[in-house]
Amino acid sequence: MIGTLYIIAAPSGAGKTSLVKALLESVEGIEVSVSYTTRPCRPGERDGVNYHFVDLQTFQRMIASGEFLEHAEVFGNHYGTARANILERLQQGVDVILEIDWQGARQVRQALPEAVGIFIIPPSREILEQRLRSRGQDSQETIDRRMRDAVSEMSHYNEFDYLVVNDEFELALTELRAIIRARRLRVEVQRVKLSELLTRLVAQK
Repeated sequence: MIGTLYIIAAPSGAGKTSLVKALLESVEGIEVSVSYTTRPCRPGERDGVNYHFVDLQTFQRMIASGEFLEHAEVFGNHYGTARANILERLQQGVDVILEIDWQGARQVRQALPEAVGIFIIPPSREILEQRLRSRGQDSQETIDRRMRDAVSEMSHYNEFDYLVVNDEFELALTELRAIIRARRLRVEVQRVKLSELLTRLVAQK
């Protein structure tokens, strides 16, 4: 495969969504996989853009037929990544990002060991809690639960290849770009992209 599959995970409130959005706007040839979910569509979301919204019966049928590269239950809702589209885009040379949790990451790495894992963490627990509160959407009970889940999620950081601290947004974004740039300069990738040049350079006269 020419493209690289990136698994980007983070605890809720670490800023993953904003970083990935900025990454997509500043780096060509990379896209985010659109996951399937059983959760209701929220205001402003669009089917096929934010998620593929399906009912539980459809989701279970997709599990049974082996259509998912990974799937998990989070906060009572089911999420999954369809295998076929991911593999097709990678073969076409497109880099693909999966925004999933550590459970999904573990499943993907078992199926595709060459996938690259990036874990994003906050600079402190206090700042993480501040970010969760600043959303103004959740009750204290929900915030407490998300903090507990965040600590559990962060305990799996060592299952990833790269660790990025989102303290200063632009610095974290620069580090994500650097990871992608370095991966694109690997010999196995460049050998395909630069095949004609390499042939000319090493041809015997």
